[in-house]
Amino acid sequence: MKKLLLLIVVLFSVISCTEEVTFNNPSFQGVKDNVFWRAIDSKATVALDGSLTIQGFSVTEIITLKTTSTAAQTYLLGINDEDSASYVKTEGNANISFATGTDVGNGQIVITEYDTVNNTITGTFKFNAENTYDDPLAGPILNFQQGVFYKVAVTPAVQ
Repeated sequence: MKKLLLLIVVLFSVISCTEEVTFNNPSFQGVKDNVFWRAIDSKATVALDGSLTIQGFSVTEIITLKTTSTAAQTYLLGINDEDSASYVKTEGNANISFATGTDVGNGQIVITEYDTVNNTITGTFKFNAENTYDDPLAGPILNFQQGVFYKVAVTPAVQ
């Protein structure tokens, strides 16, 4: 009887074990003002001058990261307008926006891999963007930490 009971327990253990694997590929996510944020869609575009624009979209929000090239390196934000980050949230008819630029905000975008064979881009980002909407209810600074873009599809510029 003990052997039968042991066999039934082992059988149920084996049957109940399933492996549910979920891939988040491509991915664009991070921590926005200490709350986890994930894009439901993302894309990247390389312009004719070689500059890169990466965008992550949620239902009402768009995060845009811009760099001067696709080279694997660190791009500092708040120094110029070419390397920048912006955030726009649509609320009703209003767009609440935050941005970095020349002497505005700070942070970095780190490109770790540009896969020219599969046309994908991977890297990390973090930034503090200033309120350009001038809405006191939105707060003066938007903080984005632990940002990751992983294997986001890159579309080359149309000539």
